[in-house]
Amino acid sequence: MANDPRDAANPMPRFPADFLWGVSTSAHQIEGAADQREPSVWDTFTAAPGRVKDGSTAAVACDHYHRYPEDVALLSGLGVDAYRFSISWPRVNSPGGLDFYDRLVDELCAAGVRPVPTLFHWDLPVRLDWLERDTAARFAEYVSVVAGRLGDRVTKWITVNEPAEHTLLGHALGTHAPGRQLLFDALPAAHHQLLGHGLAVQALRAAGAADVGIANSHGPTWPASGETADVEAAAFYDLLLNRLFAEPVLLGEYPEGLGDLMPGDVQADLKVISEPLDWYGINYYAPTKVGAPQGTEIEFGGIRMPAELPFSVQQIEGVPVTDFGWPVVPEGLTELLTTFRDRYGDRLPPIVITENGCSYEGVDDQERIAYLDGHLRALHRAVEAGVDVRGYFVWSLLDNFEWAEGYERRFGLVHVDFETLARTPKASYAWLRDVLRAQG
Repeated sequence: MANDPRDAANPMPRFPADFLWGVSTSAHQIEGAADQREPSVWDTFTAAPGRVKDGSTAAVACDHYHRYPEDVALLSGLGVDAYRFSISWPRVNSPGGLDFYDRLVDELCAAGVRPVPTLFHWDLPVRLDWLERDTAARFAEYVSVVAGRLGDRVTKWITVNEPAEHTLLGHALGTHAPGRQLLFDALPAAHHQLLGHGLAVQALRAAGAADVGIANSHGPTWPASGETADVEAAAFYDLLLNRLFAEPVLLGEYPEGLGDLMPGDVQADLKVISEPLDWYGINYYAPTKVGAPQGTEIEFGGIRMPAELPFSVQQIEGVPVTDFGWPVVPEGLTELLTTFRDRYGDRLPPIVITENGCSYEGVDDQERIAYLDGHLRALHRAVEAGVDVRGYFVWSLLDNFEWAEGYERRFGLVHVDFETLARTPKASYAWLRDVLRAQG
C-alpha cells in the first residue's frame, strides 16, 4: 500500500510522545433515540419537506444510544487516546438524559479512552434561540449541570463547535437548522454563541475544570486572482469566517469594527468571551478560493450562496476533490497553522486539531487513507515549523447523519449499514490503527 505507515521508505513522521490522538462524532448525527429526549431545532428543520436532500432524519441515525458499547469497543480496537463526542442539550433536559452520558463516560474510562465532550454541537433545544441573549445564560446553566455530573471523570472539555457554520448556514443562509435566511442580520447569533462559550468557560472553571478549549472551524482564504476586487473580497471572507470567531476569543476584540454591529454591552461581553483557554481547537477541511461577487446565485459544496453576498466562492482547480466536492489540499493545513502562529503570537494557546476528515464511498477507502496520510504529514510540517500542536482528531468514527446531506455523505472510518445498523471497519480504520501503533 502506497500509504502504509510501516513502509520503511516513507514512514509517517514521529509526533511528540504526549501527542493526543482521537476521533470525533456528534450527538445528533449518531445517537438516535430521538423519542427519549426533547426536540432540537434540527428535529424541526428535518421534519420540513425539502430541507434534507434524501428526506431523512436523525431519529435513529447510528443508534449509538443503544449500541455505544460496540462503538467504544471500536475505539479501543483503533487504539486512540481520546474520543471527542458531543452532549445533547435536549437529552440532558429530559428525564434520565444525563444517565446515558454517565454510562458512556464509564465505558470509555474502562476501555482506557479519554472522554472529550463538546457541550454544544448545533442541536439547540427547540424552545431556545441564539438570536436571544438569554440563550447564552441558559447554556452556562446547562454546562454547570453537566460538569457537576461528569467532572469527576471528564478532564478535557470543549465548549462550542463551529459557531461560524452554525451562524452562516443556520441563520444567514438557511441551509441548516434553524433555517433562517437573515444574511448579515444573523450576526447576533454569532455574538451570543461566543458569549455562551465564555460563560461556559466560567462555569467549567467553577466546577474545577483545568483543560478547556473551543472547536472553531478555520481554513486559508485564497484570492481568485491578484485583482483588487478579488483580493478585497477574499479579505472580507477571511474576516467573516476566520477572524470574526478567533479574535474575540484570542484577543478580546472584534476585528475591523464588527463589534459595532453586535448587540448589548459588547466590551463587557468581550471580557467574558476572551476567558483564557488551555488550548484552541481547529476544525480544518480545506482552503477557500474567493473572488469578487458574480451577481448570480452559486451552489458550492452543497451550500447555496445568494447573489447579494459581497464575495463568490470558486472551485480550486488542479487538486482532487472528495465525494462532497471539497478540494483536497493538505498543505492548506500547514499554511493555516503557521498563519495563526504568526498572526496571534503568544496570544494563541496550544492548538488541537479537533476535526479533519473527508467524505468517500466504499469500505476499501484508499482515497481516505491518502487524505489522512497527506494531512498528518502536513500537520507534522507545522509542528516542525514551531507551531505548538498537541493533538489530532479524525472526523469521524462512524458514517452518520450528515446534516442537510442526510445519509448520502460518508465520513466514517467505520461503515454503517443504515438498514441493519451493522458496523464494518473500513480500510482507513486499519490504516489509522497501524499509524497509531507505529507512533507508540
